[in-house]
Amino acid sequence: MSDPLRFFVPAESLRHDQVIIDGEPYHHLRNVLRVKPGSSLVLLDGAGQCCEVLLEQLQADQAVTRVTRRWQAQDQTLPITLLQALPKGDKFDLILQKGTELGVRCFQPVETAHAIPNLDPSKLGKRLHRWQRIVSEAARQSRRNFLPVVKPLEKLARVLEDSSRELKLVLWESGSVPLSQALPQVPPAGVSLLVGPEGGFSEAEIIAITAAGFKAVHLGPRILRTETAGLAATPILQYLYGDWQLSPVDNQ
Repeated sequence: MSDPLRFFVPAESLRHDQVIIDGEPYHHLRNVLRVKPGSSLVLLDGAGQCCEVLLEQLQADQAVTRVTRRWQAQDQTLPITLLQALPKGDKFDLILQKGTELGVRCFQPVETAHAIPNLDPSKLGKRLHRWQRIVSEAARQSRRNFLPVVKPLEKLARVLEDSSRELKLVLWESGSVPLSQALPQVPPAGVSLLVGPEGGFSEAEIIAITAAGFKAVHLGPRILRTETAGLAATPILQYLYGDWQLSPVDNQ
């Protein structure tokens, strides 16, 4: 028997034994996947609350389900906050999708000297909504029980003030050490991973970054693109400190 299909729904909808699915999840369920009444589904609130439900009715604009089992999942991923200088075009979409699959806990797009978005506030709001949809779909497909957080765009100086993770790393090709030399033997409580833009950090920015406690590290002799660097470092950290030693069954 195949695993039940999974959908993220608002947390308040899971408080009752009868759960209504509407909006985008309903559209995907009915029009894309063409799920039939009688099917078992798993509904998640993105914060670890999970419900197995039986699909009872498909109505014009919503589905009616009934809870058959509840449980609370535990998030065993290493809490990685990816501080990503906002790249050009739609490259951040790829970073969000693949970073979610790899276990990033929080995405913080960053405005730097060489990464200044040419967007007015209204367009930034629409872009954030799109980013959240990408993360939700990637989490559903990769069977994550927890939704990563996507924060609004912030300037680098503000991000450095707010960064409080125990292990702070900046990927920088100059004046840095191999990643392996910066990793502690004892698993850190969390990691802030800072990645620069296509044009790199300015000299003043690197001074501010290292003054804020970030260790400058590199990933070997090759220069990686901004959309590749964070995705290359994340699985290393998850393998050493996170949940990559677990099987898919352990994630249920």
